[in-house]
Amino acid sequence: MKADQASLSIGPVLFHWNAEKWRDFYFRIADEAPVESVYVGEVVCSKRTPFTEPYYQEVAERLQKGGKKVVFSTLSEVMIKRDRQIVAGMCALEDCEIEANDGAALYHLSGRPHRVGPFINVYNEDTLAFLTSKGAVHFCLPPELPADALAVLGDKAAALQVTLEAQVYGRMSLALSARCYHARAHGRVKDSCQFVCEEDPDGMDLKTLDGNEFLAINGIQTLSHGCLNLIGELGEMRKVGISTFRLSPHNHDIVQVAKLFRDVLDGAMAADEALAELAQIGLSVPFVNGFYHKQEGYRWVRPAAAAKQSAAKA
Repeated sequence: MKADQASLSIGPVLFHWNAEKWRDFYFRIADEAPVESVYVGEVVCSKRTPFTEPYYQEVAERLQKGGKKVVFSTLSEVMIKRDRQIVAGMCALEDCEIEANDGAALYHLSGRPHRVGPFINVYNEDTLAFLTSKGAVHFCLPPELPADALAVLGDKAAALQVTLEAQVYGRMSLALSARCYHARAHGRVKDSCQFVCEEDPDGMDLKTLDGNEFLAINGIQTLSHGCLNLIGELGEMRKVGISTFRLSPHNHDIVQVAKLFRDVLDGAMAADEALAELAQIGLSVPFVNGFYHKQEGYRWVRPAAAAKQSAAKA
């Protein structure tokens, strides 16, 4: 990768996929995806950890052989002793980059270089500066931040000499709960959920009482119904200091998604052309980018870059 080239990353798998499918997903990413960094780890529900943890070393080695930087992501909600032990164990790993997604991880990582994930609300310059003083060197910002906020944080990050990342594809995490929505929807309780979330590899779709598509549920996590897609805004984001662009995994061809984003970042493909291809291979839900444009998150605003390209062709 050239020094001035933007970086692509694959975020941690948010959903409960069976262990072999989870492993094979990362193996394919290692061998085929044009990305520079890959996040590994259970960030939603600690009960899922025993299924995939036995594959962590094998997956990390395969990714590293494929030229990818491996980052381990911690849980986003720490509620019980088991959660604390999992976070403490991951933060104790040596010679590994760790992404903190909860205050418990920040406690263990304080004083050593680490990353801050999108589940920690870095909304302003003071928070960025404080976490940098504790050892944070890289921040993946929350997906609800608009463009002007990214610009402000980009200026501050440059002054602090830390790097910024932002999610540009995939359903957005909106909230976490102490209760498991998935279990409740199937008449179960959290402690005896029988891992029913595995039935929905992209999350369980929700509708309003009027039958309108609304949100998606993934265990204790609430996600957007629509799929975030900022492929038309990549140029703008680079200008304000975003250097890494995160693709959140889903149950479709993420390798091809990565190739399309890579082509747009490299100027090998127009954003509107890539949008059309993404619509064919992605989730059967609308694309959204409202938050970036300071509107409701479920809205779609035609990117300025795509509009200019269409006008030039006309």
